[in-house]
Amino acid sequence: MTRFPLFRLGVLTLLALVALMAWDATGADLALARMAGSHMGFPLRDNPIMVHVMHEGARNLSWALVIALFAAIRWPFGFLRRLSTGGRAQLALTVLASVIAVSVLKHASQTSCPWDLQEFGGAARYVSHWSWGVNDGGPGGCFPAGHASAAFAYVGGYFVLRRVSPRAAVIWLGVSVVAGFMLGASQQLRGAHYMSHTLWTAWVCWVVGFAIEVAVTRFNSRTLKPAMPAHAGS
Repeated sequence: MTRFPLFRLGVLTLLALVALMAWDATGADLALARMAGSHMGFPLRDNPIMVHVMHEGARNLSWALVIALFAAIRWPFGFLRRLSTGGRAQLALTVLASVIAVSVLKHASQTSCPWDLQEFGGAARYVSHWSWGVNDGGPGGCFPAGHASAAFAYVGGYFVLRRVSPRAAVIWLGVSVVAGFMLGASQQLRGAHYMSHTLWTAWVCWVVGFAIEVAVTRFNSRTLKPAMPAHAGS
């Protein structure tokens, strides 16, 4: 028995979208970026810890975990043994699908990173990511935050784990969210992203996991529905 029905989670997802749009309306992205950078750029952009640990190290760890999750479909280990084969497959595919979704959006976006702005020593002008298709004079491809998806991609595991352990599901979700914001914050300090980029990545990854859960739930309900006897109604 799950703690929250899918309908309630759907409502919470929409409320999160409203809050996210409200954040965009505040214009706080630039204010936060100015706290980390100046006309000379971002001092922490090439910081060894930020680059080699928080960026490269975290990314490599995330991909190692993805490989481990796919291997666990066939050879489960630890608490993953409590999940069915289908559950383990859903978990692994949800993570991968979330990463792909964020990557597709990034490649379609013409929004440039803070460090590309004229205000911070670059060549681009600030254009809201809502102005889809409008070139800002920079390289683009910065929205949403791809690096934060290295952690946020795992939030969809909540839907799978709550079937066997609501407590484990909440812990999994909490760790994924905290790690995602840590990675997002490190990139913001480097000038690689705005706060809204991180928030949108979190929401997109959650929606991917939620959509897959809805699809799996509907498929299972139809598959497990008992067949009507051939003589019924005759």
